[in-house]
Amino acid sequence: MAKISIIGSGNVGATCANAIAHMRFASEIVLLDIKEGISEGKAIDMMQTAKMYNFDSSIRGVTNDYSATAGSDVVIVTSGIPRKPGMSREELVGVNAGIVHDVVSSALEHSPDTIFIIITNPMDTMAYLTYKVAGLPKNRVIGMGGQLDSSRFNYYLSQALNCAPSDVEGIVLGGHGDTTMIPLIDKATYKCQPVSSLLSKEVADKVVADTMTGGATLTKLIGTSAWYAPGAATAVMVKSIILDEKKVFPCSVYLDGEYGHEDVCIGVPVILGKNGCEKIIEMDLNENEKELFAKSVTAVKNVNKILNEDKVIKD
Repeated sequence: MAKISIIGSGNVGATCANAIAHMRFASEIVLLDIKEGISEGKAIDMMQTAKMYNFDSSIRGVTNDYSATAGSDVVIVTSGIPRKPGMSREELVGVNAGIVHDVVSSALEHSPDTIFIIITNPMDTMAYLTYKVAGLPKNRVIGMGGQLDSSRFNYYLSQALNCAPSDVEGIVLGGHGDTTMIPLIDKATYKCQPVSSLLSKEVADKVVADTMTGGATLTKLIGTSAWYAPGAATAVMVKSIILDEKKVFPCSVYLDGEYGHEDVCIGVPVILGKNGCEKIIEMDLNENEKELFAKSVTAVKNVNKILNEDKVIKD
């Protein structure tokens, strides 16, 4: 059985730990936070549900003690400042870059063979930072955003079609940002039928727009970043890695020529197995989708430049 460590025990980190415990594929889950007592309290609270939910995972909370994370198969990074209403993910880059840099370095000291899953925003840039500072093969650094965006896309599709979310299939590529994600509406299906043949252009355009601002909508409603869907999205990705399920997920990974782009972490479909990102799947994009993807890459790279300007990544 696997050991999973989650750095940051806020709403997303705690929800992720809870979801992993309920999925019953990890023997040990470690929650770590810099604020004393938060991880310990949430871990005890979750463990007191173990008998009721019938899971046997051990959930342990610690305060800034990275030795407790030693030997982790997967390290999930949620540390950082969450979004507030009206704030873009990109606005978080300055403060969160320093946090992620320190977290990744500390975790790697105790788990040199781990696979990182990055949630901290701006997620694509934080995944890129992790890849650069950790010095790991690109298959071992994975950003979560695309799976979350695709889940939101499928929700809005199901609402428009008045059907169960499990009956629709849609995928989102590109950056995990309100203006950079690309819901592939022309490739979305409902029971093998193209969604574009079932929805008017006006409704389809609204589904795309609602998906792109899905995170901001929730931030406005609840006053901070969402946590249920991000936690669940991460848990199913970790499950595919630990159990070597080789399922396909849209994730932010480092491109080295795939899709005609390089030196960027951005959302594309990948196969997740015991080695992390085992294969990048290159979809056949139409000209409009290629153009949107190229614009998304440029936007993400522009945010990445801040890392060099702030000397977080050394030239």
